[in-house]
Amino acid sequence: MRTATRFVIAIDGPAASGKSSTAQWVAEQIGFHHVDSGALYRAATAVTIEVEPNPDRWTEALVMEHTGSITLAPSRTSFVPMIAGLDASAVIRSPAVTRGVSLVAQMPAVRAWVNAHLHAVSQIHDIVVDGRDMGTVVFPNAALKIFLIADPWERARRRLVQSLSRRPTDAEIAEETDALVRRDARDAMQTVQAKDAILIDTTTLTQSEQVARIVALAEAAIDRASA
Repeated sequence: MRTATRFVIAIDGPAASGKSSTAQWVAEQIGFHHVDSGALYRAATAVTIEVEPNPDRWTEALVMEHTGSITLAPSRTSFVPMIAGLDASAVIRSPAVTRGVSLVAQMPAVRAWVNAHLHAVSQIHDIVVDGRDMGTVVFPNAALKIFLIADPWERARRRLVQSLSRRPTDAEIAEETDALVRRDARDAMQTVQAKDAILIDTTTLTQSEQVARIVALAEAAIDRASA
């Protein structure tokens, strides 16, 4: 540990901009722990669906009532989302959770609950954390802030390749693009670039290229902090 406060690298950006996969890879390369804030929002959504499948009936109180079963279990370079002591990594990626998570993520009490988890792990581990408002609200003093963007069509294509494990059709990409644009509008208040964040447009970058760029920035920031 270099200082009394652990080293935080915050990666922000809109949905499907590659935040989580990039953050995971960066963390592995520099020996930090990756924290996916979205996994907590998804876990909260998953436990809510279990008790009330209809999102129209979700309230902040209902969601918060069931978050007590959610924890983060540290692994070698990341944290595994757990629900009632079981690995929830697959459960939180269901289509129903994906459709509902944006609604849950807008609830102030849920955001405060997620942020408390993030602050707790940041006191124990050097972390690469990704999500929304990481560099503006959650970790305003992060040593390095990155903001990833990409063209909506490319973000949609990447998401579909990941979920379908095949090349999507143009019609499928168009439909997913529309969904992402609508989600961007809903998430706009939580998707703001910090003034001191470094903007990286990944539209034409491979994942290895964007990871290499962030690793270089991280290593430079670590060197400065250690000087």
